[in-house]
Amino acid sequence: MTTTSEAPAAYRPAPIPPAVLAQLREADDAGRPARTVADGEGGAPLRCCLRRSRAGERIALVSYAPLRRWAAAAGVDPGAYDEQGPVFVHAGECAGPVPGSGYPFAETAALRAFRRYDTGGRIAGGAALRLPEDPAEAEAATARALAAAFAAPEVAFVHVRAVEYGCFLYEVRRP
Repeated sequence: MTTTSEAPAAYRPAPIPPAVLAQLREADDAGRPARTVADGEGGAPLRCCLRRSRAGERIALVSYAPLRRWAAAAGVDPGAYDEQGPVFVHAGECAGPVPGSGYPFAETAALRAFRRYDTGGRIAGGAALRLPEDPAEAEAATARALAAAFAAPEVAFVHVRAVEYGCFLYEVRRP
């Protein structure tokens, strides 16, 4: 992340929780064992610490179902919305996100989807946003998109995704 601004307290990005990461490193949500590699170039978006990988770090690409554990804990069935997809994580434990590091993966003019979910795990709307080139503007645009999402009372949480690949990046829960 190239900015030092902090995400508004109301809209904190959440990484994949450490207990879930431990499970994914053993067997991912598709039931496959994690395969680790040394990242030769760096730049992979790590969902464990919400930063990009550095060249030489050991990382794993695993299949992750971002709604699955939440739905089980909430006692709901998200049905077809219980999708799974690829995410990068550190191959071993990491320290997690750096406090005050702002919104992750917002340093380029990338396209982001803000997928809204209700308390039943169903999609309750969404929006797409091209992040501005300027990091401070990208932070502000992300905060505005999240504020707009949570303005709808039925929205319980938002998944931020990369439009280009459809990948889950991080979750933000209702404040």
